[in-house]
Amino acid sequence: MTPRTHTPARRLTLLALLITLPLAALLGLAGDGRPPVAQAAAPEPREFTIGSSAQGRPIQAVQFGDGPRKLVVVGNTHGGPEANTYRLTLALIAHFRANPGLVPPSVRLYFIPTLNPDGLARGWRFDAAGVDLNRNMNTGLDACPENDWNVTVQGAYGQISDTGGPFPDSQVESRLIRGFLLDAAGAIFIHSNAGLVFPALCEHGPSIAMAEAYAGAAGYLYSRFWPNYTITGGMHDWAGSLGIAAITPELLTGDQTEFEPNLAGLLAVLSRAEEVLPLPEPGLVAGITVPPPIFRYWRALGGEARFGSPLGPALASPGGVSQRFRNAVIAARDDRADTPTFVQAEPVGATAAASQAFGGAAALAPVAAGDGAQFFPETGHTLRAGFLEFWRRGGGLEVFGLPLSEEFAGRSADGGTRTLQYFERAVLSYDDAAGEAHMEPLGLREQALEDLRAPLAPQTVR
Repeated sequence: MTPRTHTPARRLTLLALLITLPLAALLGLAGDGRPPVAQAAAPEPREFTIGSSAQGRPIQAVQFGDGPRKLVVVGNTHGGPEANTYRLTLALIAHFRANPGLVPPSVRLYFIPTLNPDGLARGWRFDAAGVDLNRNMNTGLDACPENDWNVTVQGAYGQISDTGGPFPDSQVESRLIRGFLLDAAGAIFIHSNAGLVFPALCEHGPSIAMAEAYAGAAGYLYSRFWPNYTITGGMHDWAGSLGIAAITPELLTGDQTEFEPNLAGLLAVLSRAEEVLPLPEPGLVAGITVPPPIFRYWRALGGEARFGSPLGPALASPGGVSQRFRNAVIAARDDRADTPTFVQAEPVGATAAASQAFGGAAALAPVAAGDGAQFFPETGHTLRAGFLEFWRRGGGLEVFGLPLSEEFAGRSADGGTRTLQYFERAVLSYDDAAGEAHMEPLGLREQALEDLRAPLAPQTVR
């Protein structure tokens, strides 16, 4: 089936035409309980693979509807011990296949049956590397320090273990859901087993309203937060910090699907979509407006410290929207919708490498990967030491791309001689005095090159 894409303009047009539907309409009934005379045909469901787990198992999704408000239901983050959430999500998919008209025109609804297929296959709570995926997200973006990511976490029954991962968003599954939710209005992360529903920890009105609606309809207890122990690095808190309405329903049992109450909870959320699923909002950085998905990407992956401030307004094109920042050009492309790379830095590093923009001495000879190094056969280059650490923690392939050179001594944009390395989407330089790597200002370079290519202004003759 051909994937559908949704341009911002189309979404805004749809939004302007929508009205709030009563629950009777969502259930396919007229106001007096009779079936309506005619109903617009619902879009065909769409099945696709978002990406793969660490061990190569597919992570799949099913989409119903094509409205502007993206709601994502995520099952089975905790693998084998919460396999009932996997079965519940499959049952919900089957129900919406039989009743696609339950999705209101303002919503496009996605189900991800398992975000942790490796843990499901192995029969344990963690991913393939022994990391708790619901303790691995970057939750340092909100105003609540108590939920910030930590390598030492509290897990099932309050057990303490070092299973938060080596750093925030370190796991491939965490980065996958991070990219998939950048344009989401809401996310429901289903777990078991406590029989309650709670929203993101920091005060986020839509999350609270969605949790109350879901709990009330499902017959579960509503709790303002998880009462049993502190959750750090949780997916619901990460999502709430970016303005995504996020809740965690905890099934009452550890082995039953509890289909009926959770269907009721989901239908209650859908019936109040305009209230509890806020459309992503743009950000304002240094007085410049940043489109919603780009703003979320910018914030989630390092903000001004990583990418710098925007250099001007975003530019729309038939295929999406892009914006220059000091250190990168970030774009949201319609042909990458519903993929982890929907928003991504553009390959300006490859352009700089092709022109040898930073010159300098010849690159060091490639070295075989050993302790503290990683060799990339795709390009024949190696990442080592400080650059490797920065690359991994900053987003890896998704953000910087593959290395296109070895380390070399060259002149940095600030005029100093630095150790530099080219990547597809960036140029990294290492400051020996500070003992840290950073991105060179490729966005600023792109802007300067564009100014040079622009026609010269007419000269004034005196």
